[in-house]
Amino acid sequence: MTADARTAVVTGASSGIGAATARALAEAGYRVVLTARRKDRIEALAAELPHAEAYALDVTDRAAVDAFAAALDRCDVLVNNAGGAFGAEPVATGDPADWRAMYEVNVLGVLHTTQALLPALTASGDGTVVVLSSTAGLATYEGGGGYVAAKHGAHVLAETLRLELCGQPVRVIEVAPGMVKTEEFASTRFRGDTAKAAKVYEGVAEPLSADDVADTITWAVTRPSHVNIDLLVVRPRAQASNSKVHRTT
Repeated sequence: MTADARTAVVTGASSGIGAATARALAEAGYRVVLTARRKDRIEALAAELPHAEAYALDVTDRAAVDAFAAALDRCDVLVNNAGGAFGAEPVATGDPADWRAMYEVNVLGVLHTTQALLPALTASGDGTVVVLSSTAGLATYEGGGGYVAAKHGAHVLAETLRLELCGQPVRVIEVAPGMVKTEEFASTRFRGDTAKAAKVYEGVAEPLSADDVADTITWAVTRPSHVNIDLLVVRPRAQASNSKVHRTT
């Protein structure tokens, strides 16, 4: 692959949707740069993929993000996937530290990487910014206050950026998944309580998989340059809304 091959940066690529998206974009012919805090995981994944590189990165560390951007020779696609939920307490008893951590990674993390890589995305002449938000960024639900607030922030960031970049050669795509069953999301939210995590998906025959979302992201990114998928909401058939899910048990 030549040095001028189209390059996609994927944040939070050590597991789940991020890892699946890196695989899908590599299969679509992109040179993929995988970033995440867990260096061993992204290095192992990069070794499996053609034309892939790993770069250990915490998106909440602005100085580290700036250094990463300065070291990158080009960027055509940025997939802002790094994020997460911490805790499921009601607003009345939620831990402000959890709320702060969710805002840092889901909103400021997106801001840091987007600001740092926007010059390269613009210089490419055909750049794409993907913000992986959530249906939590579009509607509220009990026990999700902090995560919902953060994902609403990510949604507004994407919407505002699209307005501000109108006329520039950069698309802004937001993908908002509903119920996705990955190996870590729910267990992280419930602080390692696997029984609580399992209940989230209990009785749901086919929640979305990481590959389902990665396929959606890759489809949106590979549309013709003049086509912008502003907002794509993707849920499993069993989920009609954040609070209405068909369960067989």
